[in-house]
Amino acid sequence: VGAPAGCKVLVPLCGKSHDMDWLAGRGHQVLGVELSALAVTQFFAERELQTEVTESEAGVHYRAGAVEIIQGDAFELPGGLLAGCAAVHDRAAMIALPHDLRRRYLATVYAGLPPGCRGLLVTLEYPQQQKDGPPFSVDAAEVEALFHDRWDATVLERRDILDREPGWMAEGITELHTS
Repeated sequence: VGAPAGCKVLVPLCGKSHDMDWLAGRGHQVLGVELSALAVTQFFAERELQTEVTESEAGVHYRAGAVEIIQGDAFELPGGLLAGCAAVHDRAAMIALPHDLRRRYLATVYAGLPPGCRGLLVTLEYPQQQKDGPPFSVDAAEVEALFHDRWDATVLERRDILDREPGWMAEGITELHTS
């Protein structure tokens, strides 16, 4: 949200996310980080992209066009690697992590982002006792508690999506919102 045109956007725990295509298609440089080598190679193979592969202390870097994915541990990124990112697009990373790892995630990944970095965080909210994650429920109060020291978190939209998720309804979930 409000990311400068053409800036570098971090997509943490990116997997094979189509969001990276969307961001690159809008002129951004995309930096994904993913632990699974299979997900990284599939991302590029499914798009029939030839990659340039290099290695660094961060992991194995795969590059094609405006997309670079580091196959490595997001919790172990070397200092300074994220300094060039002007934005972060966190659509599935925070909700992929259990509660006890979320503070560590912010203290490592988000702490590496420069001052003034903008972000979009997409969360799911549901009665956690009704379903084991991932994805995990992360409500607005937790987001505020996690981010209040360094980020100005503003809810842009909160939407009831249960009626569009029959699989969740079949599992007995009684409420499902995205923010």
